[in-house]
Amino acid sequence: MKNILGINEQPMIDHLGPNAKIDDFEQIETTSDNRFETGLNGVNYICQTGDGKVEFIFFETHTLAYIKSALGYPAYYPIKQVDMKKPVKAVLMDLDGTSVRSEEFWIWIIQMTVASLLDKPEFELCDDDLPYVSGHSVSEHLQYCIDKYCPDKTVEDARKYYFEHTHREMEEIMNGRGRTDAFVPTPGLKDFLYALKSMNIKIGLVTSGLYEKAWPEILSAFRTLDMGDPKEFYDAIITAGFPLRKGSTGTLGELSPKPHPWLYAEVARVGLGIEQHENEHIVGIEDSSAGVCSIRLANIPVIGVTEGNIEQSRTTGLCHHYCSNFNEILSVIGD
Repeated sequence: MKNILGINEQPMIDHLGPNAKIDDFEQIETTSDNRFETGLNGVNYICQTGDGKVEFIFFETHTLAYIKSALGYPAYYPIKQVDMKKPVKAVLMDLDGTSVRSEEFWIWIIQMTVASLLDKPEFELCDDDLPYVSGHSVSEHLQYCIDKYCPDKTVEDARKYYFEHTHREMEEIMNGRGRTDAFVPTPGLKDFLYALKSMNIKIGLVTSGLYEKAWPEILSAFRTLDMGDPKEFYDAIITAGFPLRKGSTGTLGELSPKPHPWLYAEVARVGLGIEQHENEHIVGIEDSSAGVCSIRLANIPVIGVTEGNIEQSRTTGLCHHYCSNFNEILSVIGD
């Protein structure tokens, strides 16, 4: 007989975060791949994030996270309870939305891509689309739009238009003719980064963006802030690599970025040389649901920041702290 838990029970929910509660997430009876069902084979409870991208399966002794994939390559990961401990040895920072206000620009590029696919220049995305067109990989964003707006098209068709629009607009920006509001450093970023340096905290920059779109953002922000070469400033920088397309050699990045844990896990373990048993002395900072999930699945504590889609996607329960600005974050991670 199935054992559907009451709303006030806490089946290993603290594995997700110290502030997590059952009603932070949406309860479901079975996983979307039908592999696990509540009350059967040791499963106590199943729930999912508000955007439906990640499902959590609670057993008596452990918890699994299931990441769905618009491209057909889902994955299961163990999620472990992790506490945030001081001293903080490293801070891993998201780029879009956290370090640089650029999400509106990239959503605009996706909107133009769909407009091109539909041959409707007037096309606009709606507010309900926002959790699905930010924070994930380009291909995931495009597949979502295809499924909703133009199912007769392919992700390959969409990527062709996407990179055409991206290359044109980035060239305009780099030549001083493009959107002046495309890449704006988040208020307080410069002081925050220098404060971390003064505390001898390592800094890693993490983005699901492809290198060709992420690097101009980083450069633009550092030029605006007069902070020199970002490659010299950051202790490690990781992007989703180079696009895989005919005529060029790509790198792994479209199937494995946020909300998968690999970008954050790699920048911490390989980029900064921090072993997994020290993860509680690392902090990841994110403004998106996909990013928050990525950090937690890497079993690293999370500080969420407002202005993104964390609340809309109901993933605040995965955050150890939830802050509105860099000064608040400094007060959390400081001695």
